[in-house]
Amino acid sequence: MASLSSSAPPAQPRPLSPPKTQVTAQAPAQTPAQIPASPAANPHHRHRHRRSMATLRTVAALVLREMSTRYGRTPGGYLWGILEPLAAILFLSLGFSLVIRTPSLGTSFLLFYASGFLPFNLYQTLSGTVARALAYSRPLLRYPAVTWLDAILARFVLNSLTSIVITTLLITGILAMIDSRTAIDLPPLVEAITLAMILGLGVGCMNAVLMGLFPLWDVAWSIITRPLFLASGVIYIYEDLPPVAQDILWYNPLLHITGLMRTGFYPTYNADYVSHAYVLLIGMALTALGLILMRRYHRVILNR
Repeated sequence: MASLSSSAPPAQPRPLSPPKTQVTAQAPAQTPAQIPASPAANPHHRHRHRRSMATLRTVAALVLREMSTRYGRTPGGYLWGILEPLAAILFLSLGFSLVIRTPSLGTSFLLFYASGFLPFNLYQTLSGTVARALAYSRPLLRYPAVTWLDAILARFVLNSLTSIVITTLLITGILAMIDSRTAIDLPPLVEAITLAMILGLGVGCMNAVLMGLFPLWDVAWSIITRPLFLASGVIYIYEDLPPVAQDILWYNPLLHITGLMRTGFYPTYNADYVSHAYVLLIGMALTALGLILMRRYHRVILNR
């Protein structure tokens, strides 16, 4: 067999080139501190949202409960809420019409006494119902889902809306009855009702604490405020008083509210003595102080 000495030398292996890597630009990874957290992922936000929704549901349930117990179990229901202030206005108008010829403003006794009595009645209703909110809802306050603030808000909301509706119906009916062409100025009416609500809430919160801590305060308060009807300008106007009485009664915030209410019905009446800031300051200060004290002593009051 012939030798293969004349064969070509073996081919040298080609050098291997390093693999080509595809370089892609990547955004730097965000650290946990750089990733913005959505509001829904925040546990504190979820807790506040759940608590606010629970508060709304609780307040709504308490409002429906009081509507059914206070107005649903009595004959006539809400009709008595309209008849009571209407009867008071009629008695005032009839009684004073036998003594004097015309009221201090205008010619209608019904309109004059309604403009003073209705904001006063709104304040009286709110301050009384809010002051007894804890006693009224005491059995429900033993449940963790119901708080003392829910009980106060429920009574305030229900009685405010009820009084506003009653006031609107009575004023509309009186204006239609007397066939008056009075040009009503709405802003002073809204301001007077709002101030009466704030003042009623503040006095009610303070009395809720004082009546809970000192049971005798309920009797003392009813005695102290007995002449309040006469001192609040319901049956007269501020200008009818002598200067000495004006200097003293000016500090009664209800006198400012009734005077402001009447400016909405009598365009020529300028109640220069009315101070919105004074009434608002008293109402907000009493509300804040009452809520602070209630938060501190509500367990003591409920355990009595």
